[in-house]
Amino acid sequence: MALKKVISLSPLNQRRWANFKANRRGYWSLWIFLVLFVLSLFAEFLANDRPILVSFKGELYMPIFFDYPEEVFLGDEGFLPGTDYRIPEISEAFAENGWALWPPIRYSYRTVNNEIPEPAPSKPSWLYDQETRCANYENGSNDAACIIGNWNWLGSDDQARDVMARVIYGFRISVLFGLILTAASAVIGVTAGAIQGYFGGWTDLLFQRFIEIWTSVPVLYLLLIIAAVLPPGFWILLGILLLFSWVGFVGVVRAEFLRARNFEYVNAARALGVGNWTIMFRHLLPNAMVATLTFLPFILNGSITTLTSLDFLGFGLPPGSASLGELLKQGQNNLQAVWLGLTGFATISLMLSLLIFVGEATRDAFDPSKTFG
Repeated sequence: MALKKVISLSPLNQRRWANFKANRRGYWSLWIFLVLFVLSLFAEFLANDRPILVSFKGELYMPIFFDYPEEVFLGDEGFLPGTDYRIPEISEAFAENGWALWPPIRYSYRTVNNEIPEPAPSKPSWLYDQETRCANYENGSNDAACIIGNWNWLGSDDQARDVMARVIYGFRISVLFGLILTAASAVIGVTAGAIQGYFGGWTDLLFQRFIEIWTSVPVLYLLLIIAAVLPPGFWILLGILLLFSWVGFVGVVRAEFLRARNFEYVNAARALGVGNWTIMFRHLLPNAMVATLTFLPFILNGSITTLTSLDFLGFGLPPGSASLGELLKQGQNNLQAVWLGLTGFATISLMLSLLIFVGEATRDAFDPSKTFG
């Protein structure tokens, strides 16, 4: 009973949730996106060139979390500080002394498959017969490489890396990048808009002139210059984009604070001696967040698109990273490998479409004129 009371919604939020669910396209898009995102968070358990769990001579090992030297599994024959679990010697040792639990896809995003049936980029494995698929393996058709988990379901790229694995990891890094950038932009933009709208006067005037100058800077050219000078990296790229992305939230929040700063309850709070910051963030901010929350899915879409564009141009994540933009670039450079371009296009289109549908449903949820349910 206590738990039900904790998770119960107010009548206003119940109406908003009913409005959101009434938009069936947005409602199901939210669930599909959440399922895909949660699965991508466990990408190492779905696509990896290391076993999840190994039982070897009565001992349990977890290569997915820890590095083990070769001598643990090969004895005196092993001399490398790290084990390559794809070599035949390791497979034979596991078969003779225990077992290994592998992910469904036995490739990581950076794993190079040297046994593909043709020069990279190669077609999806299901387009080959078994004899062709297993021709390059020493142990014949019974080798582990012929198991379903070792297939290149979506083919390989021009560096012989599994496309399916790179899509899973690329989806995760794109969404995480977009979420972090959107959240940080929202904090800065909402705070700046709140200060402008609440205090008004010279504060608002100076802020507006600064934003006008800041937004007149050619963002793309500046991003390309900075990205070319600084070493590429997730956090560096995030910081560069954050310099400009927060501006999108300012106008919406500023307008809400300008509209509400002279309402009777605000004047009453001032008369009672309540501080400005308390009034701003306890009484005015909840009203301004309605428009901000409606805006968030579209900002998230823009953040993901920006990262994809920079990766496509070669100014994004470090070379070798799991990147949807790089996959599109490979599709452009290898027009004969149609699976590369089609896979990148389908993945990005699905991701952005789902987020747009969620944004439309969120807009309906906070629309006071809609009263579904």
